[in-house]
Amino acid sequence: MTTGIRLHIGGQGRREGWTILDPVARPQTDHVGTAGDLSFLADESCSEIYASHVLEHLGYDGELQAALAGFHRVLAPGGRLRVSVPDMDVLCRLFLHHNVKVDGKFQIMRMLFGGRQDAHDVHLSGLTFDFLGNFLTQAGFKAIRRVQEFGEFANDGSSYRFLGVLVSCNIEAFKGAADV
Repeated sequence: MTTGIRLHIGGQGRREGWTILDPVARPQTDHVGTAGDLSFLADESCSEIYASHVLEHLGYDGELQAALAGFHRVLAPGGRLRVSVPDMDVLCRLFLHHNVKVDGKFQIMRMLFGGRQDAHDVHLSGLTFDFLGNFLTQAGFKAIRRVQEFGEFANDGSSYRFLGVLVSCNIEAFKGAADV
């Protein structure tokens, strides 16, 4: 594995070896800012980026693509990106399922559009493996693959289930060699 900063975008809990970037100043936050502005980081300074339930908060009309280009810029060759987003394919199937009642449909709608608990909790993009995979490819990432769960951080969304169904699209991608 490449050496460098291990960046946790949107991290809520302090963990040894990780630098936290979050739009809200909290005691555990190392840098206050957004996923779309990594200007505080030098080129190829990160060995890993972890962003769980972050990218859906960016607009698909350029903001998301610019953020992924920024991720690619700060990752060192061989660096790993792990992202988790609400899976629009799964959520739409759940929403249309005949056994899901109106309160369940409301919860699914919140997963698609954001919970609106604060100004940051609004989703601007609906993502699937295909959509996000294409954006990652355009940003220069290689060896893009879907994984079941990450299990890296507690309560980060990559393992969230609704009615027993995993609702996150979890993707791992690398900067550099496609055979990683």
